[in-house]
Amino acid sequence: MGFWEAILLGIVQGLTEFLPVSSSGHLALFTAITGNDQLPAENLLFAILVHAATAIATMIVFRKDIVAIIRGIFKKEQPETRAFVGYIVVSMIPAVVIGLFFEYQITALFGTNLALVGVMLCLTAALLFFTDKASNKKQPISYKVALLIGVAQAIAILPGISRSGTTIALALLLGISRTEAARFSFLMVIPLILGSMAKSILDQCATATIAFDLLPMSAGFFAALASGILACTWMIALVKRSKLRYFAIYCLVVGLTASLVAWI
Repeated sequence: MGFWEAILLGIVQGLTEFLPVSSSGHLALFTAITGNDQLPAENLLFAILVHAATAIATMIVFRKDIVAIIRGIFKKEQPETRAFVGYIVVSMIPAVVIGLFFEYQITALFGTNLALVGVMLCLTAALLFFTDKASNKKQPISYKVALLIGVAQAIAILPGISRSGTTIALALLLGISRTEAARFSFLMVIPLILGSMAKSILDQCATATIAFDLLPMSAGFFAALASGILACTWMIALVKRSKLRYFAIYCLVVGLTASLVAWI
């Protein structure tokens, strides 16, 4: 992997991880178009690094929230903090179940099917459009709401369905405020990213030693970190200002184009 290629891929990962355009959908489109679904070991290591970068980017943006949560866990006078941690844990359950037992089957079904990925991108576009139309209510998060948002996150394993777009959209439709919807959506994914990274690292440790070039890997990591911080901050502002319709248009155009190409 070259230096500039690593930077480009790092930027793309950092942006698509947070912006509601489905990073998995774009990867599936690339796979379907190129016909190359076999990543070399070096690229798998690169994927681990850029995912680490996006997790760190989230923690940097929400550093004050994370510190407050950690402190609040050990304070008896802050039961709402322990409840919030419980909501995060509950929201992870559907994605963990799907990821452990069904991810391979789902990826095999959608990975090279350009038409289905296109349809899912169009569905993401519809969700984003209605998200902008949702009224800004202030219902509190509960275990039931957290579980439903977790189900939405699990559904987003489908290539073309945006994780951030889907979880934020459902939270808004359930009456959660725009600020809290974005906050919960991004905080709930941190444990999943870290868990996925740990699983990938263990899988890599079971294989032969990987030779890699440190400079491109480092460049890709820092490109993903910088673009991830930018995209995460930008996404929070867009949710508050109801400006997701532009991404809806983008997903619709890409989805319709993918579906059209698939049927030609």
